[in-house]
Amino acid sequence: MKTTQAWRLRMKDMQILPAPRHRAHLKKATWIIVLVSLVCVLLICSYIYPPHNSAACYVFSSNGCNGFSQWMPPPPSREFTDDEIASRVLIRDILNMPPVQSKNPKIAFVYLTPGSLPFDRLWDKFFHGHEGRFSVYVHASKDKPVHFSRPFINREIRSDKVVWGKISMVDAERRLLANALKDPDNQHFVLLSDSCVPLHHFDYVYNYLMYTNVSFIDCCEDPGPHGTGMYSEHMLPEVEKADFRKGAQWFTMKGQHAVVVVADNLYYTKFREYCKPGMDGRNCFSDEHYLPTFFHMLDPSGIAN
Repeated sequence: MKTTQAWRLRMKDMQILPAPRHRAHLKKATWIIVLVSLVCVLLICSYIYPPHNSAACYVFSSNGCNGFSQWMPPPPSREFTDDEIASRVLIRDILNMPPVQSKNPKIAFVYLTPGSLPFDRLWDKFFHGHEGRFSVYVHASKDKPVHFSRPFINREIRSDKVVWGKISMVDAERRLLANALKDPDNQHFVLLSDSCVPLHHFDYVYNYLMYTNVSFIDCCEDPGPHGTGMYSEHMLPEVEKADFRKGAQWFTMKGQHAVVVVADNLYYTKFREYCKPGMDGRNCFSDEHYLPTFFHMLDPSGIAN
C-alpha cells in the first residue's frame, strides 16, 4: 500500500517537473530576442546618427570611428547644386587636360612679401647660370621693394594690402599665380616668403619639381579646436565638415592646379565669406584651410599631403 502511494507521488512529481523547464526555455528565448532586437536598433541608430565621440565608436569597433566607418554602408550621397555641377565639370576638364608642352619649361618662383627681400643675393647665387629656366614674381603688399640682384629687378606685380589671417592672403596667392600663368612656359609654381632660402642647388630643385606628378600642398585632418573646430556650417552644402582640412600656406603647384585655383569662384567664395577671424566666435584662417580643403575635395590623389 505504501509502495503504491509512493509510486503515485513520484508519477505526480514527474508530471509537474517538465512545466518549469519549458517556461525557463521560453524565458531564455525571450531574452535572446530582446537582446538581438536591441543590438539591431543600436546599429540602425548609429548608421542614421553616426557616433563622433571616440569612446562611443569603440563600443562598435576596436579601431574607433575609422574602423566603424569601414564596415558600415556609405551614407547616401546628396545631390549637387547647379553651381557645384558647373564648377566640378570645369575643374575635372582642366585636370584631365594634358600639361602644356613647352620647348623651354620653367619654374615660376612667386614671392609673397611685405617689402624688400632680405635674401635676394642668396637667391641670385641660386639662380645664377640658369637663366631661361625660371621666372620670378614678387607681390610686395606693404612697401615698394628695393632689389640688389638682377633676377628681381622689375619683377613686381600689381600688389594689394595683405592682412594676416584674412582672405587677402589667398587673394595675393591667386594674383601671383594668375600673373605667372600668363607665361605658358611656366610649368610649376613655388610660393615663397621673404624669409625663405634655398637648401639645394637649382638643378636638384628643377628636376625634382619638373618630373613630379603631384603638387606639394600640406593637407591634414585636425579634429581639434584649431582645425575642424574652425569650420562653419554656413559653408554647407558645398563644403561639408567631414571635408574640412588644414595645412601650411606654402606650396609648390603644378600647372593644372594653378589654373583651377585661379578659376575657382564657388569654393573660394565660401571661404571668403565664412572663414575669417571672429567668424561665429572662432578664428578661421583662409590661407590655412582653403587650398587643403579644396584639393582634398576635388583632387586628393593629386597632392602629396
